[in-house]
Amino acid sequence: MSAWVLEIIKGIGRLWIQPLFYYGILLVLFVGWRRVKKERSHFHIRVYDWFHESKFFWRSGLGIGVVISFVTVVVGVAFPRDAVMLLAWVTILLGLTLQMRLLSPAYTIGLTFFVVSFLARYEGTKSFFTANFPGLNETNLPALAILLALLLMAEAWLILRNGAVGTSPQLTKSKRGFIVGEHWAQRLWFVPILLPVTGDALVPPFSWWPLFPGGNDTYSLMLVPFFIGFSQHVQGMNPHRSIHFTGKRVMLLSLVTSILAVVSYWYVTLAIAAAAVAFIVREWFAFSQHVQDRSQPPYFSQRANGLVIVGILPKSKAEKMALQIGEVIVKVNGMPVKTEEEFYRALQRNRAFCKLEVLGENGEVRFVQGALYEDEHHELGLLFVQQRKKWASEAV
Repeated sequence: MSAWVLEIIKGIGRLWIQPLFYYGILLVLFVGWRRVKKERSHFHIRVYDWFHESKFFWRSGLGIGVVISFVTVVVGVAFPRDAVMLLAWVTILLGLTLQMRLLSPAYTIGLTFFVVSFLARYEGTKSFFTANFPGLNETNLPALAILLALLLMAEAWLILRNGAVGTSPQLTKSKRGFIVGEHWAQRLWFVPILLPVTGDALVPPFSWWPLFPGGNDTYSLMLVPFFIGFSQHVQGMNPHRSIHFTGKRVMLLSLVTSILAVVSYWYVTLAIAAAAVAFIVREWFAFSQHVQDRSQPPYFSQRANGLVIVGILPKSKAEKMALQIGEVIVKVNGMPVKTEEEFYRALQRNRAFCKLEVLGENGEVRFVQGALYEDEHHELGLLFVQQRKKWASEAV
């Protein structure tokens, strides 16, 4: 038992010497910097600070990483070190695209599956992988399928938990050329998982362990930094509903993949089927969501009956007044408003107090009111869809 405790401590310590870990930290910081740049170009102010995505990166995936680690160690889902190294390279290459959705396990592990199953055995590329990843052919495909299913389940849970929290408001052009609003969800979650890998520190404690062997009789433990990415643009519906719907779809996909992965223990070819299904269906989810979203009228667009809220600054007066994105401000201090200029002009009618008539998503009217301090009418923290000539000429 002492050997296992010592190896777990060493396995956790090995995280700090993996370049992939530091690559993920730099990547999530760059994601935050790019978002701030977009927000400033659209609204001349940032909505969230640079570390907004980093907060989710550090705190969201640790618990689920512990759960998956328990499964992989107790059951014995083992891998050769070269398979772990290959997965790291696939993650790095997909991360360079800056498309966070491509860091879904459906793509990272799916492409790793393709390399292990085909490229590593194809005569034209076999020599390259034999020279650089000599232990790759010992990869247990059902083990890789089990890991894929577990990480897909983690992705679904993370999307449902905070994928729709703190989405970034943006401005874009509709199909008709009008300026409309949209929300951009970007996440990169850090999910550290303790994996049995080929080594010489541990002797299997039971005759059946590991249940999914990694091509060796002895093993070590390694805390592997897995990254799960998610990105979604929402223009035609409420961002929370759209993203939660995506999370439920991914959860269903993870259950199907789990069934195929478990059965692949007896029928190995089903492991490849699990990877193919995950890759193809996850891509279809992204494509169908985009098509469905763009087929609907823009959710954040200029209205004839009021001013739609496209964004709310954190810790602002508007947030304290419980205003919500997507709501339409119909009147301010009794005056109908249709433009941002009319909104702030109406606020100045009463510098100590404001009363808003708001039309909710359900079509019901509610009244919101709050006290204002001197000059605070310019600091409510509301972002609206507006025609900005400078932005429109620079937008792509």
